[in-house]
Amino acid sequence: MARRAAAKPAASTVETPAGAPGTPAAAAVPGRRKGARRTTPSPETLAALGPERMIDLILGETARNPAFKKIVSAALAALQGPEAVAAIVDRRLAALEGARGYIDWQKRRAFTADLDATVSVVLDALRPLDAGAALDRLVRFLAGADAVLNRVDDSLGITQGVYERAAEAAVEIAGSLPAAEAARFALGLVPRIAAEPDGAFGVVLTDLIPRLGAASLAELDAALAGAEVPEAAGRAPEWQGRYRRSRLIRIRQDLADRRGDADAFIALEHEAAPGRPDRVAVAERLLGAGRAAEALDWLRRPAPKARVTTRADLIAGVPDPDVPDRARIVAEIRALEALGRREEAQALRWGRFAETLDREMLRDYLAKLPDFEDDAALERAFALAATHPQPYRALGFLVGWPHLPGAARLVRARRASWEGERYAVLAPAAEALEEAFPEEAAHLYRCLIDDILARGRAHAYGHAARYLAQLDALGRRLAPGRLEPEQAAYREALRRAHGRKTGFWSLVAGA
Repeated sequence: MARRAAAKPAASTVETPAGAPGTPAAAAVPGRRKGARRTTPSPETLAALGPERMIDLILGETARNPAFKKIVSAALAALQGPEAVAAIVDRRLAALEGARGYIDWQKRRAFTADLDATVSVVLDALRPLDAGAALDRLVRFLAGADAVLNRVDDSLGITQGVYERAAEAAVEIAGSLPAAEAARFALGLVPRIAAEPDGAFGVVLTDLIPRLGAASLAELDAALAGAEVPEAAGRAPEWQGRYRRSRLIRIRQDLADRRGDADAFIALEHEAAPGRPDRVAVAERLLGAGRAAEALDWLRRPAPKARVTTRADLIAGVPDPDVPDRARIVAEIRALEALGRREEAQALRWGRFAETLDREMLRDYLAKLPDFEDDAALERAFALAATHPQPYRALGFLVGWPHLPGAARLVRARRASWEGERYAVLAPAAEALEEAFPEEAAHLYRCLIDDILARGRAHAYGHAARYLAQLDALGRRLAPGRLEPEQAAYREALRRAHGRKTGFWSLVAGA
């Protein structure tokens, strides 16, 4: 209450524009609602408060907000020079490095605000005075990321976001340094990355590579190639060391991309995944180098024999052989187009569409056809979708294209086969069909409701109540005399079968 009362005189001081003493602001500005006040903070409105009032506001906020107090203290320290600001940051970093206590969810917000204020001090107070000192503090801050995140309840990733901000800032500062200094900074990261390949410094170096001078790339690649990866302590499985080395190789591949050296990338790919190189990644580099024939050869090589995917494979990023090979098809089409083999490229597009009902593949196919042939091809595509062995994929395609008459026919043709548990397809399809095909939409809504109630999915009762309301609206608005009697009978059947599900019926009444 006291704070609100203190603010009133300040608000009144900004009602009179400068240069017009005693004239209300509403009268000075045509169209402004009478009595409106300029209360949005801006340089002009804050200047009108005067220095003493601003000082009161700042002191009040520093008493309530420790993070804001830290920022104000750093701004005052900046008047003394970069050493004074660096001392404030160093004290906080030392406290973080020595802390061991667990930060639970109740303390997480204040702790994260404090971390964010530390980064703000480095960027807003220290960097303008000494960019090198600011970069050193960001490196020290990022070096403690794992220790901090391991003792914080950060299920939402909010604290992690502060470290991501610091990493982005480190890249931006390092990238703005003279070329020789940026190169030295990048080289200094190599031992840290070798020791902890999954840490923040691997991301920093990867993002910094596009900003480095071309002359420094070879030296950095040599440093990464010669980096010694520490052996895992104790009885750690052998794959951990292999994984660490593979992370260094992936950074070297980024360097190869920067140099435009497709052969170096391929050699490193063989080293990273012996016997199982990523054929699409290799082909993309060859295509970029104008070597389409070699790219096509890579793409058409027999895939390695499928084997059981191990935990090491998942961690190391080895491609799962069961993942659909759309990327390979797209790269193969690019190679064929580059070689002038357009009919083969079209055949691949149609084959991919026929198998998966890939909308974008069909659009590309139609775009490449001669004039006046696309209409017939599109009808052929719709006919193929109507008989596709995967009805949910077919319904999703027809709704998404959109071809609603075909979607409605499919709903009718396979009326008995729709299962409400496939709500990700049925719910948007029902909504899309409401206007033009209310009977088909109603059928899908009933499938969704029946599944939720039959399985007793209480967490989805709200959706079921909404679907029932949609059914009522369909009967009244779009199909009076046809859907309304049917809907009344359906509601009665729901009452008989699920009358005891009071949670659902209370939501229906509320709706």
